[in-house]
Amino acid sequence: MGTLLFLGIGAFLLGSIPFGRLVGYFAGHIDVRNAGSGNIGATNVARQLGIGWGLLTLVLDMLKGFLPVAAAQRLVSGDAAVYAGITVGLAALLGHQFSVFQRFAGGKGVATALGVFLALSPVACLTGLGIFVVLVLKWRYISLGSLAAAASVPITLHLQDFHLSVVLGAVIGAALIFFRHRQNILRLIRGREPKWGQKISGELL
Repeated sequence: MGTLLFLGIGAFLLGSIPFGRLVGYFAGHIDVRNAGSGNIGATNVARQLGIGWGLLTLVLDMLKGFLPVAAAQRLVSGDAAVYAGITVGLAALLGHQFSVFQRFAGGKGVATALGVFLALSPVACLTGLGIFVVLVLKWRYISLGSLAAAASVPITLHLQDFHLSVVLGAVIGAALIFFRHRQNILRLIRGREPKWGQKISGELL
């Protein structure tokens, strides 16, 4: 239990690091919170500084989810191992979305969740990523692809016969991502959501 608590706190703090904001300062001397959509995620960084810096932000945000889960899987044994990965992963996701370094503001969590499930279930991760790519290529809404990908993960985990705790944890993660996308959802319903490639503000990973 002590190890899991330590890993959870570490995951939350790692998740709290605002890599998008740091990349913005380093690459363009800008605060991405005051540019574009104001989000610190990879999409806004890409819009402001280019695809390369956006991809770097994406990878860094993914590692915030992947590394703590991988550590938990290696360090926790016995019955607690069933819960360790998803618990630590949710801690990292919460850290990204409610960063202690940003007065409990943060990003939307899709990239960090992608890292979490890459460690827990590459099949669920790649399924969600495939859904994201197909929908974005067809309709060019990053938010729509992100939401559909998040919703697909608990379904895929269930079909893989993962433990109920992991599936429920994935449901919680998806709900958090939907909550952080609530304004995007309203814009999608109203037909006002910006598409990828438009210069006006939009949704972020």
